[in-house]
Amino acid sequence: MSNNTVPSNKPVKSTDLHIGEAEPGCKKRDPILVADGVSRTFGGLKAVDVGHVEIPRGAITALIGPNGAGKTTLFNLLTGFDKPDTGSWTFEGRPLSGMPAFKVARMGQVRTFQLTKALGLLTVMDNMLLGAKGQAGENLFRAIFPFFWAKQEEANRVRALDILERFKLDTKKDDYAASLSGGQRKLLEMARALMSEPSLVMLDEPMAGVNPALTQSLLDHILNLKAEGMTVLFVEHDMHMVRHIADWVIVMAEGRVVAEGDPHEVMRNPAVIDAYLGQHHDEDLGEDPAAETERVEAIKELLD
Repeated sequence: MSNNTVPSNKPVKSTDLHIGEAEPGCKKRDPILVADGVSRTFGGLKAVDVGHVEIPRGAITALIGPNGAGKTTLFNLLTGFDKPDTGSWTFEGRPLSGMPAFKVARMGQVRTFQLTKALGLLTVMDNMLLGAKGQAGENLFRAIFPFFWAKQEEANRVRALDILERFKLDTKKDDYAASLSGGQRKLLEMARALMSEPSLVMLDEPMAGVNPALTQSLLDHILNLKAEGMTVLFVEHDMHMVRHIADWVIVMAEGRVVAEGDPHEVMRNPAVIDAYLGQHHDEDLGEDPAAETERVEAIKELLD
């Protein structure tokens, strides 16, 4: 696909994604990931307490909620970077509970991080090659004999360069990853994820700390993932971005899923307003009612 071609993000009707009412834990018509009874406690604080959640296949799903809602912790659990206290989940119908992160990635479920994990002392190209699956040269015996892996590595380099061109990082291929800007590292992490040919891409706050000049580029690449047949699940705080690209929204608060639905409708859900404002926002506004009222109106405007 040309890097000048941006696919149209034709909205998916929410009724095509779920069965019955759009409510927390509702059934999806074709879920790629299904989780049940997932919980995680840190020092007596229950960070995640998700009864049931399903991620629809072939769509862009946003996971939103106030700070401390448990979004990143849930990401860590589902991708094998942390272990739950309870719960089970499946990806493409295959159980993932207790599976380490590298095996989860090999199965086609990959993630990026809010704080990028690019390996700064490796070149951009070497970072890309690390993302390729099934490399013959990783076998200790075969590594000694280049004829076992040379052709495969050359094919990986060609593919990596093609992806870097799409992300406009091809001119940086020989630079150390540490020399990239924060936004370029986000692009590199997303590009490296594509080297593993994933079915589900999970992005943890892809826009955090990104220069506004790169924001549109990142948005276009997320839309490209969907256009190429991948499922996307991302954490984001920018509600305008969520409404722009998400087909479905899942809202977390205090570790639980409190609402799901169409991105435009779910923002008006009272449970979502409560999650962002606090359950007692209609009561006494405290010592500075004018400031509190201004805060409430600002957040409501953000959600509307």
